[in-house]
Amino acid sequence: MDITGSVALVTGANRGLGRAFAQQLLERGAAKVYATSRRPELVDVPGVAVLPLDVTDPESVAAAVAAAGDVTLLVNNAGITTGSNLVTGDLTEIRREMETHFFGTLGVIRAFAPVLARNGGGAIANVLSALSWFSTAGANAYAAAKAAEWSLTNGVRIELTGQGTSVTGIVLGAADTDMMAGYTGPMTAPADVVRAALDGVEAGAWEVLVDDWSRGVKAALAADPREFYAPTTA
Repeated sequence: MDITGSVALVTGANRGLGRAFAQQLLERGAAKVYATSRRPELVDVPGVAVLPLDVTDPESVAAAVAAAGDVTLLVNNAGITTGSNLVTGDLTEIRREMETHFFGTLGVIRAFAPVLARNGGGAIANVLSALSWFSTAGANAYAAAKAAEWSLTNGVRIELTGQGTSVTGIVLGAADTDMMAGYTGPMTAPADVVRAALDGVEAGAWEVLVDDWSRGVKAALAADPREFYAPTTA
């Protein structure tokens, strides 16, 4: 995937990683960048084409497809976190996480897959999380939704190979964004996350492990889960 001359669409581009994606895509020579958001008035990146898009609303997704029929690179970045646990959390909030990360991402991919095919195949990048591979109290709904999105990423990659569309999963621990407000652990700058992500997309990588956190968690999957979770279950 050559980003120079590409036409990209970024979901959730009004802040954080999405905003950084829009900026760096332009800096890398994308011919056009559609910066989308549920609140398009908050998109403030000079040079982008702003579109409204709520990934959980099929009509909104269809409108975006109609307006952006030239897309060759789709960046699924839109996400939420409700701080919900699974057993005691509000089921409506738990469903909202799944609707956004799994069904929302899937709906956007299903809608834009024919566009990418018509335009030569192109690429898809899904922003995932190290929480795709582990759970923690206070973010268990998010972890479950991200685990589903990780599985989705692997599934659509298989299904879209025939039309020449590459699919890259971007896995990170914590990025220094509004979503992580109040977190005091190590965080990666959004620009560094996006740089690694776009390098991976251009290289055709199936998966980009952005930081030590994501690499460490994935490596731990081969061990007894009791060892990983011992500090939280003792």
